[in-house]
Formats: sequence, structure tokens, C-alpha cells
Amino acid sequence: MLRRLLIQDFVLVDRLELDFRPGFGTLTGETGAGKSILLDALSLLLGERAEGGVVRAGREKADLVAEFDLAAGAEVTTWLQAQDLAADEDVLLVRRVVDVGGRSRAYINGMPVTATQLRELGEFLADIHGQHAHHALLKADAQRQMLDAQAGQTGLAREVATQYREWQSARQARLEAEKGVEALMHERELLQFQTKELVALDFVATDWETLNQEHARLANAATLLAGAGSALDIVSEGEVPLAGETSRLAARLEELASYDPAMGEIAELLSDAAIRLEEAAHALRRYQDHIDLDPARLSEIEQRIEAIVGAARKYRVQPEGLPELLLGQQARLAEISELVDPEALRVREEAAQRVYSARARQLSEGRLAAANALSAAVSEAMQDLAMAGGRFEVALLPEPEGTANGFERIEFQVAANPHQALRPMAKVASGGELSRIGLAIQVIASESQAVPTLIFDEVDVGIGGSVAEIVGRRLRELGRHRQVLCVTHLPQVAAQADWQWRVLKETENGVTLSRLDVLDEAGRVEEIARMLGGVNITETTRNHAAELLANRSG
Repeated sequence: MLRRLLIQDFVLVDRLELDFRPGFGTLTGETGAGKSILLDALSLLLGERAEGGVVRAGREKADLVAEFDLAAGAEVTTWLQAQDLAADEDVLLVRRVVDVGGRSRAYINGMPVTATQLRELGEFLADIHGQHAHHALLKADAQRQMLDAQAGQTGLAREVATQYREWQSARQARLEAEKGVEALMHERELLQFQTKELVALDFVATDWETLNQEHARLANAATLLAGAGSALDIVSEGEVPLAGETSRLAARLEELASYDPAMGEIAELLSDAAIRLEEAAHALRRYQDHIDLDPARLSEIEQRIEAIVGAARKYRVQPEGLPELLLGQQARLAEISELVDPEALRVREEAAQRVYSARARQLSEGRLAAANALSAAVSEAMQDLAMAGGRFEVALLPEPEGTANGFERIEFQVAANPHQALRPMAKVASGGELSRIGLAIQVIASESQAVPTLIFDEVDVGIGGSVAEIVGRRLRELGRHRQVLCVTHLPQVAAQADWQWRVLKETENGVTLSRLDVLDEAGRVEEIARMLGGVNITETTRNHAAELLANRSG
């Protein structure tokens, strides 16, 4: 339930803090006073798109905060926990800040969130019926969505649409395969040949560097042997071996160290160098023992490299890319093997169709039950809305082949008068009749929804008199189980409310602002008298207003 709302620098509001009550409340006031501002603020807090024009003139930003009570075990609590946004208490805080540039920031329990998260949360908290909601009900999509929501099958309807797309995709694949089998067969033959060739090459990308290194060594074996022998002569085996001369020089300087210790340090360096030279000589001998002049292995390596380079040139890739090319060809070959087998595709298509049909039939069953219940409830409500003998029916028009929406089209049909045939609502109902029927549908649909707060924005336009009183009673009854807020111009509706607010527009020092008054019983008499009598309010009008309040239901 909505507990508190803070609005700051929003449209014509400088600062407004409201404490909401349970039950049925109304928001009244002169046309243009700003009654819809409150609902616009709530819509923004529940995820509606933000625009810079909502910021009050001369201010940098609008700041909106709402506090909601969370019922124990409610779905919204589960959602908050899943999003890691749960608070310690059963209180939910939602904030939206909009700057003059139209950029907005949103917060849930003090944590920044996306607009998508805000919209998802809003679906659990409140349901807002706008001024033209009944006109939306003339559209086939809106009628279908309402029925599915009434049946609690919105998720199933989305699943049916997904299954339908998968079925159609499988069907299209089968049709294309049947048309292009010859071309696919030719492609498969070519891929089989190429794949066989690459598999026979047996090439792994990591082998390429190793192969080139071995080739370089074998191709230059004679040069490497000559270089090793020349180095060995200089270091250890020549007429004046470098290692021996360095060792003797170190010994001579060591003798001189008795005259100057600095010579000892130099002698030590030369001694280390002599040791390193001897180690180098040993390494060169080992190298000579292991390197081979192997023309046969060199020829083998050269042929291997030539084969790899030739394949890479043929398929227009770098040598290292050949293994990846093989994987791609094998995957395409597997795909084609299925495509050139229409029977396998037909089996896949039939399986997808069976899944779709099963889910669509389940959807149809739920729709039928919900359609019967909604038809009976709205038809009953029409009798109280000055449409005696009228009927309403949710027709399920068969779509034998099936569509993304299931096996039927949904059509709201109406007979506004007795003995009149049922026809689509858009073609039968006059403006007044449409308002009454649309309001009945919205109220009845709201009764089955789980959201704790219901908001109606002038949805009672086009009705009056005793019908308006009946509508007010219905909303009051709805308020026994939900929190209901209704923006209205009708005194009969306002009189049925448990509580009432009045919106006023005032101009001070050239600045126009909207103000909201919480009305006590006396204030309600005056406001309802104004709604009844206009500018000149008489005692008779006040008495009538008091009588409406005294006679309200319950």
C-alpha cells in the first residue's frame, strides 16, 4: 500500500508531502487545478519515461519520493530479495530525480537502479488506469492482454509466442532444405573433400613454430658445426687457447696482490672468466656431438612446410589458421548433413509444433474460463449502469492454424440493448456506453489483480446521475480490499469515498502553484456542494451534499 508521497519542484508543485490512507479516496478540484500532477508523479516513480518539462520553472531538478508498506510474503518482497534491494523493515522507499535536461536517476531503498528495474517493481505496487484506458480496450492486443492477465496466464502467453517462433523457424528450415537440396549436396561434396584434405594434413597450429625452428637448424647444420669448431679452437684447443691464457694471467696478478690488494680483486675476476670459458668449451664439445647433418630429415621437414604453406595458400588463410578453418568446415558439414535430410527437419518441425500446440491448448483452456467469468461479471455490471438487458461477451474466435497469440483471437463484444445482436465493442458502443462498459471492465479486472494500490484517473468521464453513484459504490467496495484512489469530477463518486483531497491552483507574486487540502467532513460538504452547484453554492446545495455523504454505502 502507498503510505507517503513527497513531491518537490514538480510541474506546479513547489513542495508537497502527503500521507495516504487505506480504503477508497478521491482527488477533486476545478478543471486545470492540477489533479493529474499527483498521478503523473506516481507514474514517474513507477518507471514511466522522464522528461525535463516536469521540472518546475526556475528549478534545476524535480525530486519525487514514495514510501510503500510491504505485505508479509508479498511477491514484491521476493523480487526485492532477488535484486538484492530488500530493506531491513517492511517499508519500501522509491525515489526518482529528474533534471531540466530530462536525465533521471532512480533509487530503490537508497540503491541506484535502472529504469527497467523501476518498471518491474511498479508492476507489483500499483495499477494506474488513465483517462483514455477505455479507448485502449478497443484494440485487439489490449483485449487479449487483459484477458490473459485476468486468467493469470501472461507468462504462458509469452511462452506460447516463443514456441510459435521456434516452430516457424523449424518449418522455414525444412522448406528451404526441400528447395535447395541440390545446391546443398554440391556444397557438402566440396566440404567433404576439403575436410578430408585438411584432416590428412594433420596440422596443429602450435607445431608451426617448432617446425620452422627445426628447419632452420637442419638447413644451417654445416654452418653451425663450423662455427662451433672455430669457437672451440679460440677458447680451448688452438695454439694459444683463450681459457688457458686467462687462467695464467689470473695467477700472475694473484702474485702481484701481495704488493697491492687491488690486484687481488682483478685476479679474482679473471679467474671467474677462465672458469666460464672452460664451461663454454665443454658446452661447444657437447653441441658438436649432438648436431647432425641429416639431409633426409631436412627434406622431410621441407616437404611438410611446403604442404602446409600450399594448403594455406589454397584456402587463403595463414598457416596458423588452418586448424580453425577445419573446425568451421566440419561444423558446416554437420549442418548441411541435417539440411539435406528433409525428413530429419520434418521430425524437428513436428516436435516444435507439438510443444507449441500443447502450450497453446493450455492457454486456450485458461482463456475460456476467464472469458466466461469476465463476460458474466461485466454483463451483470451493465444492468446497474443504465444498460438494462445489455450483454458483454469475450469471444474466442478460432485460429485453427495457430498464431503467435495462440489458437484464437480475442474480441470484446457488446449488445447495449435487449434483443440486439452481439457485435465488436468498437462498432457498437456510443461514447457514453463505452465509458460505462470500459469502467466496468477495468474495475472488475482490478478486483482479480494482486497489486495493492489501484488508481483511476477520470475514468468516470461520460457518466452521471444514478450511474455515477453506482460507480462510486463499486469503487468503495473495491476499497475494502485494496487501496483505491480516483481523480473525479463527479460528486456522486466523491461522496462514496472514505477520504477526500481537494487540489487548488493559486497565484502569488506572479507564481502559479498547485496546493492540496486534506478535507474533513465539513470540507467535504463544501467541496461536494461546489461540484454539485458550481459558483453559487446555496444551503440547498450544501444539504444535498451532506445527504450524499450521509447516504454513502457502509
